[in-house]
Amino acid sequence: MKIKDGFLLREIAGIYVVVPIGERVIDFKGMMTLNDVGLFVWNKMQNECTYDEILVSILEDYDIDADTAKADLDDFISRVRNNGALEE
Repeated sequence: MKIKDGFLLREIAGIYVVVPIGERVIDFKGMMTLNDVGLFVWNKMQNECTYDEILVSILEDYDIDADTAKADLDDFISRVRNNGALEE
């Protein structure tokens, strides 16, 4: 899985926001703001990676249990998919 081309990440006043560009503006369904873990996952997904690779990275870099990490990752992927930004 990977973030589709046509989406940029911008920092505005300390808040990270996903911004569509070009034709992606038509498909984008709302605004996405990212917390620290969301930013971490978004950056991982700039290159092709698997769910398990992302999960392992989260568990290595953050003090979180596996069940919570999976639930949070599932929620994030769902948000990215619903906003049309996920290339699978």
